[in-house]
Amino acid sequence: MARPPRFDSDQILDAAVRLAAAAGPGGVTMSAVAQAIGAPSGSVYHRFSGRPALLAAVWLRTVERFQEGYFDALDGDPDPRRAARAAARHVVSWSRAHPQEASLLLHGPEEFGCSEWSEEHRERADAGNARAFAALRGLGTALGAAGAVDRERVALAVIELPLSLVRRHLRAGDEMPPYAEELAEECAAGLVEMGRKP
Repeated sequence: MARPPRFDSDQILDAAVRLAAAAGPGGVTMSAVAQAIGAPSGSVYHRFSGRPALLAAVWLRTVERFQEGYFDALDGDPDPRRAARAAARHVVSWSRAHPQEASLLLHGPEEFGCSEWSEEHRERADAGNARAFAALRGLGTALGAAGAVDRERVALAVIELPLSLVRRHLRAGDEMPPYAEELAEECAAGLVEMGRKP
């Protein structure tokens, strides 16, 4: 009977997250991951065909874990103003709970070599992006966004501003303050209400 593998994909990806948080995407190599989990390099190659596949997998797993709660926040309340506040809060609260993964996402897919990803990985990334854009368009429509400025305001409220709050603290190596979620919500609410003024 075949012996079960000692290291599964999640263990390998968890190690890649830690390396990316500590040293950026450049720190994520097949040998570095193998060393981090105390495995021979062959164990990593058994799970991932090469570094592009490893980088794609760690990026996509992280994005999809973040997006799961983000979409729940956007879809979880019929009032679009409350949904916007919840989405902004999620950016901060998820990042607080998962600081290493949040640090990884600050780099962007380009730094994780997306140009070298397989077609399957690129399609998976494109599908996630399309779903995110559709969710934002839906929120904008529900909020009465009537043009480019209004759509930018929605994106600023529920993505860019809360993300800038996260980025500042993560890059400084600080813990996010206990009021960060409330600030993100307040900013989102203020921007959304500005868009409703005649």
